[in-house]
Amino acid sequence: MPEMLHTMVVGLGRAGAGLHLPVLAKARERQPRWFAPGPVAAFDRDAAARARHTAEGVHTVASLAQARRVLDPGRTVVHVCTPPVARVELIEELLELGFRRLLVEMPLASGPRDLARLLELLRGPDVQVAVVAPWLASTLTDRLTVLVRERSALGALRQISVVQSKPRFRRSLAGSGHPTAFDVEIPHAMGVLLRLAGDADVAGAICTDLDVNGRRLPRLGGATLRLAHHGGVRGVIRSDLTSPVRERRITLRFDQGTAIGHYPAEASDHYAQLRLLVRDVPPEPRAVFRDDALTEFVLRAYADFASGGPGAAAFEEQARVVGLLGEAKELAFPLEAWEMRGELAGVS
Repeated sequence: MPEMLHTMVVGLGRAGAGLHLPVLAKARERQPRWFAPGPVAAFDRDAAARARHTAEGVHTVASLAQARRVLDPGRTVVHVCTPPVARVELIEELLELGFRRLLVEMPLASGPRDLARLLELLRGPDVQVAVVAPWLASTLTDRLTVLVRERSALGALRQISVVQSKPRFRRSLAGSGHPTAFDVEIPHAMGVLLRLAGDADVAGAICTDLDVNGRRLPRLGGATLRLAHHGGVRGVIRSDLTSPVRERRITLRFDQGTAIGHYPAEASDHYAQLRLLVRDVPPEPRAVFRDDALTEFVLRAYADFASGGPGAAAFEEQARVVGLLGEAKELAFPLEAWEMRGELAGVS
């Protein structure tokens, strides 16, 4: 019988309240044997946020110290849903209070200094950590992985491109804690490219500003990242946070054809699509299938926590994502300039 685990969500913004709390309700219903009975604990340093999200099945606490008094840290998974710029001090406090099972929103960190400190903390004794990477638990990603590994009629993989488009004006104007467009959508796609094509070097990076209502938000308009994978595959990720439409499209080009996939673009519509175009073969109908990737990721993470903890390889993979993003930022805007202006992630 797997160990039944308690849950605490820290950070009641878009990720914590908008994504993790609803997903936890679904996950607890699907696999109740992994979750201890009783409400999910939730904490946010903003009292107004705590008041807004008091609901059936959720018990808000006024401090992490109070959470320590009402929860057994040894049997609790903490969902760290705060922005990456405020994460080091929070994780230090959680570890000091005895919490050792952490499910951390991506990106793990938004700068090299924070990343180095977090890696030191999260590689500590008895710490079990999973970095939220729903695209890696996606049914679409699973199907693409099979295409790449089996070398079917499509042949060898040569290029991967991802286009991520959505309007993100309100959250950017409100200050969501994501300092650049590299920190918003690109980490999800980066993990998929590393999974499909292996490790890579950054070959190019561009970031643009967001202009709206006479205001300019530096580095939050969009970003393009080019990768040179060590196995010869070329990768490119384009993210447009000013687009009037939503799209998450991935295109894999092989020697003998192309695979075009669409990840769900809305949290409320969990369906993905995949179309295969093989040279000299009539095109197949587009496949449409359910793909509730975040719920699947949470269930896999709790299964890992209950059986001894997530594998170190997955954590190192996500640490590599942050390292490559740091290289991209340095190409797009040198980190020395950030430090001179006091804008390096983690500096308030």
